[in-house]
Amino acid sequence: MKRAIELAKQAKGEIPVGAVIVKDGLVVAAACNRKEQNLDVTAHAEILAIREAEQKLGRWRLDDCDMYVTLEPCPMCAWAILNSRIKTVYFGSYDLNYGAFGSKIDLRSVANSKLQVYGGIMENECNEMLNSYFKNLRNVAR
Repeated sequence: MKRAIELAKQAKGEIPVGAVIVKDGLVVAAACNRKEQNLDVTAHAEILAIREAEQKLGRWRLDDCDMYVTLEPCPMCAWAILNSRIKTVYFGSYDLNYGAFGSKIDLRSVANSKLQVYGGIMENECNEMLNSYFKNLRNVAR
């Protein structure tokens, strides 16, 4: 999770979210949000990390991989995670507005999945980073 937090801090001008995919204890993919930078609505950290892992491993099934992400995945990312068959997701902050692994909805309930999800990992650090970003955003808008 520490690496995901480092990545989130690199997401300049973006909602600070970082995602890391690990296989056998080794990082195979890592990304931060790049939606604004790439002008791509799908350029969430989780999606970018999944794409990188697929390329590096040469397959779309990531059933022997775990994901660490600083914010509970949204429905788009959660569905991609479910479809990629990632084994376990560990996330930091709960997303009460868009969280799709239990906070707002739980997409696992409509999928045939064995995905394990654990939230609140380094939650304080993740919350502080997100709160600071949105506080600064509100101040700029004034």
